[in-house]
Amino acid sequence: MVFGATRLIDDIRKHTYREPQVPLEVVNYPVPPTSLVLEQVHVYVRHGERTPVGVRLASAPASIPEHWLLCKTARQFHTAVTNSTQDGLLRARHMVERADGSVIEGECLLGELTDLGRQSTHNFGKSLRALYVDRLGFLSDRLPNKDEVYFRSTNMPRTISSLQQVVHGLYPQDKCDTEVPPSIFVRNGKDENLLGNTSACKRLELLQVSFAQAAAAAYNPTLQHLDAHLSKYLNGNPVRVDGKPRASGIMDTIRAAIAHGIQVPPEFKDEQIVGTLERAIVNEWFADKTEEVRRLGMGRLLDDLTRKMQYKADNGSRDPLKVLVHSTHDTALAALCATLDVFDEQWPAFTASITFELFRKVETSTQPAADATISQTVLSKFKLRPPSQHYIRMRYQNQSMILPACAGKGKHLPGSPEFCTLEAFRDRVKELTPEDFEAECMPAGRFGI
Repeated sequence: MVFGATRLIDDIRKHTYREPQVPLEVVNYPVPPTSLVLEQVHVYVRHGERTPVGVRLASAPASIPEHWLLCKTARQFHTAVTNSTQDGLLRARHMVERADGSVIEGECLLGELTDLGRQSTHNFGKSLRALYVDRLGFLSDRLPNKDEVYFRSTNMPRTISSLQQVVHGLYPQDKCDTEVPPSIFVRNGKDENLLGNTSACKRLELLQVSFAQAAAAAYNPTLQHLDAHLSKYLNGNPVRVDGKPRASGIMDTIRAAIAHGIQVPPEFKDEQIVGTLERAIVNEWFADKTEEVRRLGMGRLLDDLTRKMQYKADNGSRDPLKVLVHSTHDTALAALCATLDVFDEQWPAFTASITFELFRKVETSTQPAADATISQTVLSKFKLRPPSQHYIRMRYQNQSMILPACAGKGKHLPGSPEFCTLEAFRDRVKELTPEDFEAECMPAGRFGI
């Protein structure tokens, strides 16, 4: 079965339900107290809508398309080559060939960012611009130089393409210096920290496998009653965390279909059925696990974030870096939230995002008393000013997070618990940062057990 533009329009008319996808809030963005000045913003955004990563539920009666013709925009591209054309660019078309050699215009690869995903990530970039350029005046209207921004993606086509769209939404071509285009950074696999890197950390891989097995043992019994409703869509197979297909694979296909307006079986619109499935899946993939998993999964990323914020706090305007945008995956967003104890137990939507905002507290100047002597007035000007206080606010899906690590007295801005002191945040991250990542990633783990 093939799904393309004509059927897309028809299905959208018939089926208007969408998975919750929350645009970045601009109008109702909560402005901080006047004593706080924004210094730096770190953004972590999940890629946009994509096709399923595998073919599932393709046969009747589910009839979810096997082939998705939703990637027409992505098929035109330029690549730099030597002595190819006058401008040094080779213009080419990227086509998907099936096993039988046939080719259909606009067909997507499995797991590929679709035209809809490109639009939604471009819109996310436009929302960043509307907020941090137009409303807050924090970022420059035109990108003056590449030192003010930092863009990085995991080495996956869908996240790289998503980030390209975000960048052009934030700084369209007419707002950039054509001689100095923004750079997009990608790390080698062994150095990647924008997700739990099981390829570079054998210990983390073993722990994740053991947690998946535990989730199957704990949640498979809760899924048994769904067989009567759903097995007919799975060639008679039972619905299980570790089934064929896995429960996560079933919902991956369903969520991708719904996001693109593709009709799904009515059972997958039943809140009780979907809720039961997602509880099991979230526990397998995203649920809060152990301190060791937190250290090996997100510790390096949080350490990277904290170091950059501390450098900004120490150097102020001498550090020009203002915004850092990272394109990543649902597993990273969920893991960041779980590591900081604020995960809502919900599967992150396409283009879901987390922002960490760094603020500097502005000290109000005190004027000498009217009856102060001249010597007292002069001496007051030479008194050492206390170091500036800095605060971090974490926001996920437009909600300000109150971090448990910052709940204690003196660890947040009085009266505003969502503003965590940089010191308290840094102390928690230090506990989460591996002292020797390679050693802790050995199969025996940190303590050799």
